[in-house]
Formats: sequence, C-alpha cells, structure tokens
Amino acid sequence: MKDPDTDALASGSAPSRTGFDPAGSGPAGVQRDRSDNSSAVASGQSARKLGGDGKSSDFVDASQDGRLDHHKEKKGRKRRRRRRGRQKPAAEASVPAGESPPTKNAAEPVVPGSPQRRKRRRGRKKPHVHVSGQDATPGIRQSASVSPKSPTEATSGREKRYPDYYAALDLGTNNCRLLVATPTRPGQFRVVDSFSRIVRLGEGLSRTGRLSEAAMGRAVEALKICRDKLQARQIRRMRLIATEACRAAENGTEFLERVREETGLALEIVDRETEARLAVSGCSSLVGRDTDSVVLFDIGGGSSEIALVDVKDRRSRRLADHIVAWTSLQVGVVTLSEKFDGRHVSPQVFADMTDYATELLFRFEERDRLADRVGMEGFHLLGTSGTVTTLAGIHLDLPKYDRRRVDGLWMTSEEVDAMNARLLSWSFDERVANPCIGADRADLVLAGCAILEAIRRVWPSRRLRVADRGLREGILTEMMAADGVWRRGANPWRNRSQRNGK
Repeated sequence: MKDPDTDALASGSAPSRTGFDPAGSGPAGVQRDRSDNSSAVASGQSARKLGGDGKSSDFVDASQDGRLDHHKEKKGRKRRRRRRGRQKPAAEASVPAGESPPTKNAAEPVVPGSPQRRKRRRGRKKPHVHVSGQDATPGIRQSASVSPKSPTEATSGREKRYPDYYAALDLGTNNCRLLVATPTRPGQFRVVDSFSRIVRLGEGLSRTGRLSEAAMGRAVEALKICRDKLQARQIRRMRLIATEACRAAENGTEFLERVREETGLALEIVDRETEARLAVSGCSSLVGRDTDSVVLFDIGGGSSEIALVDVKDRRSRRLADHIVAWTSLQVGVVTLSEKFDGRHVSPQVFADMTDYATELLFRFEERDRLADRVGMEGFHLLGTSGTVTTLAGIHLDLPKYDRRRVDGLWMTSEEVDAMNARLLSWSFDERVANPCIGADRADLVLAGCAILEAIRRVWPSRRLRVADRGLREGILTEMMAADGVWRRGANPWRNRSQRNGK
C-alpha cells in the first residue's frame, strides 16, 4: 500500500499539517487530508503555508511545527485572558522550559487543531451546579469547586432585587381580611397571598358597647395567622386598619394595644370618610367608560358606607376624586341581625328591617346630588360586600363560591328581586346548607338584603354590578400610586413581564 504522504510529495505538494494523524484517525481522516492537499496544489500556496521559505520541495517536521503552533496558541490565550481580566488557571501556572504541558495520556500526544485538543479545551471549563444546603443562595449559580458566595459577591456587586410586595389588612366588625400583592401593569396588581376569616369582633357590641373577650380572642388568633403570612415575605409597605367595631367600642383602643403585644401588628382606626374613599378606590376598575354616575355601597358588619360618584367629566384618573357626597349608616349586617333576630326572618320582619335602614338613609341630606341621573342609562349601583357577592353566587347557582365568576357580574333589578324572594323563602337550615352562604352567614344574609333593598328604594337602578373587592384593594392601590410604582421605568418587575408578553 502506498503512503499517502509519499504520493503527496511526488505530486509536488507537502503533507497537510491538519492531516497529521499520530493516533491513527482512520480512513475518514485520510480522505479529508487528500482533499486538503489537492486544494493546496490547485492554488499553488501549499509550500508557502507549510515551510514559509517559498520552496515546495521542503518538508516541515510535524512535531516541531506542532510545538511552534502550541507556543503561539498559548501566547494567544494569555492575551485573551488579559483582555477579559481573568487569572491564569492553576493547572497551567508554570511549565518548565523545554517541556510540553501535561497531557491526560502520555501515549497520545496532543496536536494543535486535532479533535483531542478541542476536547481538552472544552474540558477545562468548570461545570456549574446549583448549590444546595444552608449556605446556598436561591437563584445564584455557584461553581462546583468554590464555596458558596453571598448574594452581593455572587452578583458581582449588584444588589439582589426582590419583587415589591404590598400588604393590606382590614379588621372589620365581622371579618378579618389580608391581601398581599405586587404591582404589574398601570393601575393593576397581582395577588400573591390572601386570608379571610369571620371573627365577629362586633358580636354583642350594640347591646354592651364593648368588645367581648370571646370576640377579641377570635380576632387575635386570626391576626396571628396574618402576622405569619407577612413575616414570610419581604413587605415593602403595609397598612393595617380597623373599622367600625374598634371605632364604636369603649375598649377599642385597649384591644389594639393587646393586638400589638400579642402579635406585633400595629393597627390604626380609620374614620368613616377614609373607609368610604378606600372602598371607592378599590372598585375603580369596575366603572366603565359608558357610566356617568354611580352609587357605590359597602355593607359592613357594623356600618354601611355609601358614596355618590360623578364621573361624567372624567377630570381625574382616580375614581375617589369624583366623590360628590358620602355617608356612613350606623347599621350593618351584624347590628341589624341582632336587633331583629336574623335567624328566623319572616316577610314582616324583613319589611321592618328594610324600613329601619330606609329611615336612616333619609337622614342623609345630600342623597339627591345625583337625582337627575338616577334610573337613567348611564347610572348604576355598585355593591362591594358579602351580601351582594352571596346574592350573585346564588343567582349563578354555584356549587361552590367562585370569585372569578362573581367579581364584576351584572344583575338586573328583576334578578335582585328574585334572589331576595328566594332567600326569604328559605328556612335557617336551608340557608346554612347553601354553599354560598354557610353557617357563618346564615343569620346575617337577610339583614344585608334588607339594607340593599333600602338603598335600591332611595336610588332605584336598572342594574347592579357586583364587586368582590373593597377596602384592601383600595389600600393597595393608594400605596402603590403614592410610591409611583406604575410610572414608566419605576417597576423593573412590571417592565420585565411586559417584555415577556405577560
């Protein structure tokens, strides 16, 4: 068999350096060498490339040429490391003069440009793994050969960013509610955690004027759960409010001191005007462009806030800026139920409850501020309370309450009448059995319906929109707006989600 290198010399060309195969690369490598040599002969450049002396008959020693190329390549690597500011790997710290760098297998010399050389260079890169354990930093990739770094070191001096979490807590006469959210698009936020529990803090308050020990104990236990949820996240800002029960009770301030001592949470008692404004702010997205006036109401446990909103001119983007009149009725589902025995409600008792709430509404001197628009096409009622959400769930015949189907639902005046009549026909046990009411609301729901009926008498409307939102959403909206998180470029997490098309 003829030597391919001898054939190449006989044809007036030198053997290709890249074709040198000391390890015996096989027929495929030989075929590649012949094609390279023939190309070099055709261009007349093979002698200058290999020998550098312009003579095609000179043969260049492959091993010596490999050492020269290795030296040049090593110098090139040094230059590249200097440009990148990298240190020389410890494995190549020093090589004695005249010796080749250590190889994985001495029997297989490494030749520049060979597959072994390329494999060796790829193998020098240290693998990256996720470090687990107490010292691990979530989201930071660590080298397997070094100890875990702190967040500051691992991010090369850049401080680790966390989403901006905001929290709102509403301790009312009947419920304790918590909402944790992070801002997204302008005017919107994403809820990351929530909590709601019926504590009946105002139980017996209308008779005694004080918060009972049992009621305060239930509220404190619920607030401890809220505290744990708040401690589980890095909250940027929070606002924790208490409403009518703590406003009206003689020992309301003492109770909040107890809450601070046992839970570490500092709650503030807000006035009725602030409560009405927050309720409006929380429902701003449910007022459509085709609306020019709204009566928004929040039927609570110990009081009911009502706001008259004129949005015909749209002079401001904030719905709360369009409030033209507001009032706070000293009646809620808990107080009215205790006054008229909400467990067993006959049609006559329901009528009496409605008349009582209507009488309180007629004391509101500014109730006629929207008189010229009431009942017109651009006017509607907007209810944010457990009463209207319960009616909506029953109207939809839900097997289990579903906020996504209830929030924003439209109900006609005839549908509201039908739901009131249906509830009034049920016994207490039948109300308990309904999944949208349950045992906690069975004695309160008809009292709420009576207050709703009184509102519809004073401000008759063809449509009612249901809102499963309120004070907590209003608190979050106002805090985020005050911090300017919705301004362009102010929220990197929102910008990133928009770039990703979310």
